[in-house]
Amino acid sequence: MGDKGTETGVAAMAACYQRFDPAAYLQYNYTPPRADFERKDSIVPWKLECLHRAFNEGDVSGELLVDIGSGPTLYQVLSGCEVFNQVLLTDFLEVNRQELRHWLQDEGSCSLDWTPYLQHVCKLEGRRPSAWTEKAAKLRQAITDILPIDVHRPQPLASDILPSEGADCLVSCFCLESVSPDLPAFNRALGHIGKLLRPSGHLLLIGALGESYYFGGPGVKIPVVPLNEAQVCASLSENGYTLIRLEVYTLPQDMRVGVDDVSGVFFVKARKD
Repeated sequence: MGDKGTETGVAAMAACYQRFDPAAYLQYNYTPPRADFERKDSIVPWKLECLHRAFNEGDVSGELLVDIGSGPTLYQVLSGCEVFNQVLLTDFLEVNRQELRHWLQDEGSCSLDWTPYLQHVCKLEGRRPSAWTEKAAKLRQAITDILPIDVHRPQPLASDILPSEGADCLVSCFCLESVSPDLPAFNRALGHIGKLLRPSGHLLLIGALGESYYFGGPGVKIPVVPLNEAQVCASLSENGYTLIRLEVYTLPQDMRVGVDDVSGVFFVKARKD
C-alpha cells in the first residue's frame, strides 16, 4: 500500500471510530464471563496477572508511565501506579477521554464499576481487597493528564508533553492492531510510539491474535489487523525492541461471546534498545 493508500486506510479507520460507544464496549469485554474474577481461565484476570508480574519484577522503573490508547479502560495501569509516580492516559477519541475523566473526577457517572478490578489487583499485591479505596486514591493522584494521541503520526503526542528523553515505560492494550488498516500500518504505529520511550525503557503490550473485527458498539463493526505471534515478534525486532517475554492466552469457547472473532491474546514485555 503506497502513502496515498495508507492515508486513505487510516482515514477510513478514523471514520469507523466516530460511532464508537464506550459503554457498550465495556459491557461487551469487561463484564463476565470475560471479567469473572472467580475463574482462573477468565481473560481479564489473566491480563491483570501479566501486568502485575511485569511491573513487579524489579526491572521496570522510573518516574513516568504512559498508556498508549487507553480507550475507556483503567485496568492496564492499576499495577503501574504502584511503581510510577506519574501516569499519563491517552486516547484518540474524546468520548473515551471523557469516560476516563468521569472516573478521575470521581463523579459517579462511569459506565463501569472498576471496584472489582481494584480489589483483584490488591489481592495480587498481597493486600486485603478492602484496600481498594487506597489504591483508587493512589491512581487518581498518579494520573497527571488524559490527552489526545494519534499513533499514525510520527509524533503521536504534542511535542512538549514528555521529558526530552521520553517516558520510562509504555503500556498499550488492544490499540495498534485495532486502529491500523493493515500490517505495515501496525508496524509503523509501533515505531511511532517507540519515539515516546527513552532508551532502555520498557514496553508492555497486550493485543489480539487472529482477530479480524470487533464491535465497538451496537452495529459498529471495526476491522482489526489479524496478528500471529511471529508477526508481533518481527515487528518488535524491526522497531528496535529486545523481547523479554511473550505469553499467549487462548480463549475458552464460552469467552467467544460474539462481539469479535478473537482467538487469543498476547502479552509482551520488551525493552527498547
